[in-house]
Amino acid sequence: MRKIIICLHTTLDGFVAGPNGEMDWIKLDDEMFDLVGTFTDKADTALYGRVTYEMMDNYWPTAADKHNATKHDIEHSNWYNGVEKIVISKTMQNKQANKTTFIGNNIPDEINKTKQRPGKNIMIFGSPSASHTLMEHNLIDEYWLFVNPVLLGQGIPLFAKIQSRTALELITSKKFGCGVIGLHYRLKQ
Repeated sequence: MRKIIICLHTTLDGFVAGPNGEMDWIKLDDEMFDLVGTFTDKADTALYGRVTYEMMDNYWPTAADKHNATKHDIEHSNWYNGVEKIVISKTMQNKQANKTTFIGNNIPDEINKTKQRPGKNIMIFGSPSASHTLMEHNLIDEYWLFVNPVLLGQGIPLFAKIQSRTALELITSKKFGCGVIGLHYRLKQ
């Protein structure tokens, strides 16, 4: 069965964005981009909420074509353009786009059907609302959390809709030069 792997930046106090969706506190470096490239190599589907999808779809389709495109821009743009995309959104469910499925109803059933189909992993980058929905229904198999050295005090929480205790097992941790700590967890069997 395919796995859903979430990749999220969080603050030390557990927020994935500021009160107005700010993400200006996120630290990134080339080593982190290279690690994310190993995730996308093993994934053929991207899963987003509406807001993140619109942001991604406005940037990644042509990111590789820009004259100042980085190695990461080129690699991720090529991946984005080649993979299937699933968007969880009640307002976009009748929209059509190339290689994109919009789900607004029966989300747990639709996601479980997707997990049963043959293929590689399903990646979630960001997308707090979609992540909260999947967490609520215990559909995430692995978590890559990038803990940034900052406290916000308020914002969008990482774990907003956990319904019951969920045991996780730490697979690995990694310190990046920019001060971020990567934590890789999977559901404990």
